Amino acid sequence: MKKRILLIEKSPIVAAGFATILQKQATFEVSSVTDNLSRISERIVVDHPDLIVLNPSLVDYSKRNTFRSLIPDAQNIPIVALVYHYFDQQWLKSFNGVIEINEDAEKINSQLTDALNSFIEPSESSELYELSDREREVLVELSKGLSNKEIADKLHISVHTVITHRKNIIKKTGIKSVAGLTVYAMLNNLME
Repeated sequence: MKKRILLIEKSPIVAAGFATILQKQATFEVSSVTDNLSRISERIVVDHPDLIVLNPSLVDYSKRNTFRSLIPDAQNIPIVALVYHYFDQQWLKSFNGVIEINEDAEKINSQLTDALNSFIEPSESSELYELSDREREVLVELSKGLSNKEIADKLHISVHTVITHRKNIIKKTGIKSVAGLTVYAMLNNLME
C-alpha cells in the first residue's frame, strides 16, 4: 500500500507535476492538496497522511521558528520541504527532509523514504532508551545548528566526547539526520 502524502502547495502546476511523478512510483501517492496552511489540521483529520510535503514559502516569515507548533495535529507526521526558491539552511533544518524542484523521481522517492525512516514518534522514541543528561545537552546544541567543535567549546568537553555522545544519541533514538534529531528534541520538550 502506498504511503499517503498531504501536499501543501500554492502552484497548481507544481502540485500536478509532483503528483504525476509520484504516480509512477510504487511507494508514495498524493492523497490531498491544499494551498492554505490554516486547512492543514482539517486535511490531516480527513486524510490521515503518512507525510506532509510543504512549500516553505507558504509559512509566514515571522512564524518560521514556531511553524510546527502552529500545526498541532502534525506533531507525529514528518514534514518535507518542497523548495524552488532560496531558503536559509538553518530554516530548512527544521524539516525532516528537503526536495528541490529539479530533482528526479528516484531522488524524490529517496528523500521521502529517508524522511519517513528518520522520523520517530515521541511515544516510540521514549520506549527505546533514555538519553543521559549530557546527551540531552549535546542534542539541544546540535539542534541549534552548532558544529561538534562549537558544542565541545560550549560544554567544555572534547570534540571526541561530542562525537561519542552523538553516536549514542543516534543509537538510542534511531534517528540519523540532524533534522530528525531536531524534531525529536522539539517533540520531547528539550528545546527552550
